[in-house]
Amino acid sequence: MFTGIIQATGRVARSEARGGDLRFSIVAPGFDATDVALGDSIAVSGCCLTVVMREGDMLAFDVSNESLSLTTLGALGIGDRVNLEKALRLSDRLGGHLVSGHVDGIGTITAIEPDARSQRWRIAAPQELMRYIAAKGSVCVDGVSLTVNAVGGNEFEVNLIPHTVEHTTFADRGAGDRVNLEIDLLARYVERLRSCDHH
Repeated sequence: MFTGIIQATGRVARSEARGGDLRFSIVAPGFDATDVALGDSIAVSGCCLTVVMREGDMLAFDVSNESLSLTTLGALGIGDRVNLEKALRLSDRLGGHLVSGHVDGIGTITAIEPDARSQRWRIAAPQELMRYIAAKGSVCVDGVSLTVNAVGGNEFEVNLIPHTVEHTTFADRGAGDRVNLEIDLLARYVERLRSCDHH
């Protein structure tokens, strides 16, 4: 489990094919990996991946074909930045919301507009995910926990404060870019309970 509070960004240093899968090596000088062991889970732009190698400030992850096809990881190139977060420990503060690191779908940024010192971002989501996205609810975008401001049609809006933009890959993004989306776990459980009631 994660919280959607990004600890650092890293850059893709290597991407090598391994028997149908890909091994990503990510260099992250600002990421404290001193307590990261092989087998640990790290959220990489919202995707829960397992550390298979660690050398200094470089971490390597094997990514399955399914993860590559269902997320934006498959489109990453050398030098591209990713958001990083270590798995939650039970003693940690929950700053964002509970995030599983399982991406539900890919969204597309449709607009970025200034809003005082913040920015208002509009993101189109797959229709099947929109039913779980509610105003004042939580959504995870590229691993970042955000509050939904408004919902309309197949789009939702979030507000990004300068700190969030500066310390995440949002600084590299623009309209037309694709992002990983994870809906709020609570919304999924509520629907599951409701569907059980009807049987």
